[in-house]
Amino acid sequence: MNRVILTLLFMLSVSAYAAVNGQSSLRVMSYNIRYDSPSDAEEGNGWEQRRDKIVKLVKHYDPDLLGVQEAMKHQLDYLLGQLEGYDYIGVGRDDGGEKGEYSAILFKKAKVKVVEGNTFWLSETPEKPSKAWDAALPRIATWAEFETTNDQQRFYYLNTHFDHVGTEARANSAKLILKKIEKLAGKAPVVVSGDFNVTPEAEPYEILTSGLKDGRLVSTSAAYGPEGTFSGFELTADKDFPRIDYIFVKNMEVRAYETISDFFNNKFPSDHLPVMAEVSF
Repeated sequence: MNRVILTLLFMLSVSAYAAVNGQSSLRVMSYNIRYDSPSDAEEGNGWEQRRDKIVKLVKHYDPDLLGVQEAMKHQLDYLLGQLEGYDYIGVGRDDGGEKGEYSAILFKKAKVKVVEGNTFWLSETPEKPSKAWDAALPRIATWAEFETTNDQQRFYYLNTHFDHVGTEARANSAKLILKKIEKLAGKAPVVVSGDFNVTPEAEPYEILTSGLKDGRLVSTSAAYGPEGTFSGFELTADKDFPRIDYIFVKNMEVRAYETISDFFNNKFPSDHLPVMAEVSF
């Protein structure tokens, strides 16, 4: 029995358990889809060369919520055109409109509805397009309060992408995320996903896990798939990928967690591997 079938059976069994025990559960995926860089096409990794593979992967794993990083507006438009039943919330980081990369949240309209939501900047002036500290680029977090359509459970979901250069920026971004969650959600259930550009040994991870739980570590089923998440498009069995993509939770239970390492024609669809969690209230 191949890995894909085993994974599908595993996720179905978790969903069935939650249903039998009267728990509302959701599948959450975090995926840095890699921005549309023309130079990637030289190695066969251009957006148009891999976008249908991303669509195929998402359709197969069928998340109810999908937090993406590095998505540009035309990339989001393409995904929404191919993935039936989804909408999204988010803005471009450069101008708060459509310019620049999004840390958008895609969601199944049949499963959840947006109560409210917004985007803020990871800076000292989070209400407007900006960058701060030692960040190389503007960075954002998009959040939404959702309500499940079947049983009206309310929860918050925040999706983000930390700076790849600034160590001070990443630490301060982690502190800002926790403050925002405390202000917005209080004691409500929370999911936080993203590309944090830090490994578990780094200070920002320690800050985040002072208020959130690492989904991979608290999953009631053993985490599945490789631990590392950044591949740089490199498909090799003898390299340890760093773990920099996470799904964190607060006041929620994680029943399954997986790093998805599917590839097509000996290529990953992105330079990051998506991570996925089954969460319940």
